[in-house]
Amino acid sequence: MEYKDYYKILGVNKSATDKELKQAYRKLARKYHPDVTTGDKKAAEARFKEINEAYEVLSDPEKRKLYDDVGANWPQYAQRQRAGGAPGGPQRGYRTGTPEEAEDLFSDFFRTFFGGMDFGGGATGGRARARRGQDYEHPVEVTLEEAFTGTQRILGMTTSDGQERRLEVKIPPGVQSGSRIRMAGQGGPGLAGGPSGDLFLIVTVRPHATYERQGDDLHLELPVPLTTLMLGGEVDVPTLRGTRLALKVPPETQNGKNFSLRGQGMPRLSDASQRGDLYVQVRAVLPTNLTVREKALFEELRQARS
Repeated sequence: MEYKDYYKILGVNKSATDKELKQAYRKLARKYHPDVTTGDKKAAEARFKEINEAYEVLSDPEKRKLYDDVGANWPQYAQRQRAGGAPGGPQRGYRTGTPEEAEDLFSDFFRTFFGGMDFGGGATGGRARARRGQDYEHPVEVTLEEAFTGTQRILGMTTSDGQERRLEVKIPPGVQSGSRIRMAGQGGPGLAGGPSGDLFLIVTVRPHATYERQGDDLHLELPVPLTTLMLGGEVDVPTLRGTRLALKVPPETQNGKNFSLRGQGMPRLSDASQRGDLYVQVRAVLPTNLTVREKALFEELRQARS
């Protein structure tokens, strides 16, 4: 692994606030999302993964502090803290847990750089104490549609004895970027008969080309013919369910007006039966390639309103 300047990747200063990090991430993720870019798809995908990697570390206060502390040694530290799965396969992420576990974490870190040297004290005698296994984190990306309906993933896990096993995990409706899904007992093995740790899935919801999500609400810009805005009418509004809703547009609706469709947003993570709202902002579509008759009518309108 090579050292990556996560601040430079996101285009922010080292003193950037959480809000500034989020704004930078959203802007870059929208620009380089493979489903949106019109350029080199492979390059965009690599850039998109790099952006998500940077945000995953800097948006977590503990990881960000550790990243700032270890500096150029971050690649060795991160590689040490990831599980040794098959090349190219899923990796366990950064450890979390109690202060006692943090002590073990930093012991591992220093062994990485100093080769396991004994800095005094030697091995302690006596009976081993039962200790809970390490907790692990694993990043998971989902689309906005998957976050809307809920989905599942099959993870390939490598046990401490090198055995491969498959773990099916369910991702509930309403998850947001940063949501943590706990898989009890699926982390590191316990010591001396202690219980296993937990596995936490850290969710990232990919930006969508059509909808912008704010909490449980969705925002959509909808192109509407100029004549419909002026004279009134009905337009179709697409939803994440794949259906369309009829929206009544009153006469003389101004360009940029927002309409609220109650209960048509994202399901709430705490209660999927409750949903946020869908906000539709109408954008006027001006006619082009006017006929002679149409030009005459617009000229007549101009004269009538002058």
